[in-house]
Formats: sequence, structure tokens, C-alpha cells
Amino acid sequence: MSEPWSNDEFVMRLRRIGEQRYHDKHPFHIRMHEGKLSPEQLRAWVANRFYYQKNIPVKDALILSKLPTLEDRRRWLQRIVDHDGREGDEGGIEAWIRLGEAVDIPREDLLSERLVLPAVRFAVDAYVNFCRLKPWPEAVASSLTELFAPTLVSRRIVVFEDLYPWIRPQGLDYFRTRLRQAPRDAEHGLELVLREYRTRREQERAVAALSFKCDVLWSLLDALQLAYPVEENRV
Repeated sequence: MSEPWSNDEFVMRLRRIGEQRYHDKHPFHIRMHEGKLSPEQLRAWVANRFYYQKNIPVKDALILSKLPTLEDRRRWLQRIVDHDGREGDEGGIEAWIRLGEAVDIPREDLLSERLVLPAVRFAVDAYVNFCRLKPWPEAVASSLTELFAPTLVSRRIVVFEDLYPWIRPQGLDYFRTRLRQAPRDAEHGLELVLREYRTRREQERAVAALSFKCDVLWSLLDALQLAYPVEENRV
């Protein structure tokens, strides 16, 4: 049996997954951040990503149901509230719908899921099932893409403001809110994984879970690139 990694080594290996496999390196995403997507392509990204967004509180509820302590559950519950919202307090799902409206996707089109590609639906459902079926520390580990999100989101706000000026400004509220929420969530998720996974085998399972989540996000962009081919000078 191999010796467990130190916490520093473990965290470094988790972060390396993001450096190598996070979806910001996908060609479709790169072109989005270069301002080279057409309005049709950007709307397709918003509409298909919405299917992922609306399933975030579902996977978080599955994880919540398996957390072992009151303290853990209370902290994790905030993630569900952040996305589902509460009466009088808009959540992330509503904010994403407003992003859709800001790029001229009618609310009913987002809610109907008629624009969701089959491969996107398959990938997101696979992620939800992963969180349903795997031990909860693995499911938490898969959520650690939040370690890499704040830098990407802060850049996305600037990109959308500068390179896609046709997007109405109120549509960017979702990203501004996540700049505060994602670091908090990443800190808690990492705390849980480091606490629960102490053997090398467990640590390797956590790294594999995070890699799987990166595959899910990459698959969403694969589907979009196939359905909405990127062409030079198409803006």
C-alpha cells in the first residue's frame, strides 16, 4: 500500500487537474473568450449550460442527504439556497435565466429545455447520477472545479463586457455573485475531502472524481462545437 500524500501534495494534485483538464482550455471556450463566437453560438452556450446550472442544486441535495453531521449539512445547504433562491431573494437559476434574456433567449425557451443538446443532457445526467451513487466524499471531490472557477468567472465578466457589448449588462449578475460564492464553496469542499480521505487509495479516488467532473464540463463544449461549428471570421 502506497503512503498517503501529505495535504499539500494532495491539494497540488487536485489543482493540477484544473491546470491540465479544466474546460477553459477547450477550443470552443477559448474562442468564446476571444470574442469570436457568433450570437447564435453564444446563445447556444447559455441555453445548454442552463441545463447544467439547474441541476446543480439537485446534485447538492443528493450530497446533502448523505453528509454525516449537522454542521456539515448546515454549511452545504447554503449551496442549494444560492441556486434555488428563496422568496424575495433571487437565486442563481433565476439569474441565469436573466442571462438568457440578456442574450435574447426567451425565458420559456430556457425552461422548456428545447434547446438542450442530447449529449449535454447525457453528460449532466451522468454527473447527477455520479453524485447519487458514489460515496459522498467522492461527490464532494467532484465539485472541486470550484477551485478553478473564480479566476475564470472574473475574466468572463470582462470578456462579455468588452467583446460582446450586445449582451445587456444585467445578464452578468450571475457571474458577479459567483465571485463571492465559489471561493467559499471551494474552501468548504476541500476541507471535507481533506478531512475524510486520508489513505492514498481514497486520495486517488478524489483526484479521479475531479477528473470526471472536468470530463463532464468538457463534454458539454464538445457537443456545442459539433452542433455549432466555429468558423473563422464568424462574429
